[in-house]
Amino acid sequence: MGRATAFLAAMAVLASNLAHGQDIAGIEDCTKTQGLDKRTGCFQANIDYLIKTIGKNAADAQLKLNAANSEIAALKKSIAELRTSLEQLQAAAKKTETKSESK
Repeated sequence: MGRATAFLAAMAVLASNLAHGQDIAGIEDCTKTQGLDKRTGCFQANIDYLIKTIGKNAADAQLKLNAANSEIAALKKSIAELRTSLEQLQAAAKKTETKSESK
């Protein structure tokens, strides 16, 4: 009875591993393809798909990077404007302080 249970447990583990064989959507399982030409074509289709996906992801990342760089530039400009305003306010406060001390 123990051997049968162990055998069934082992088969369940193997079956679950087979079900998880294809992890990437769009990638074909080329191991079951018969014939060298078909298998080579299958692998080439997978390579083409991956290259296309990598290119798309790189383009998306570049767009996000460009947007982030634009936002950083706008924030730097705002900080420079705020610093200028702060310096003007501090200078005005010093003038007011100086006038009130001289009276």
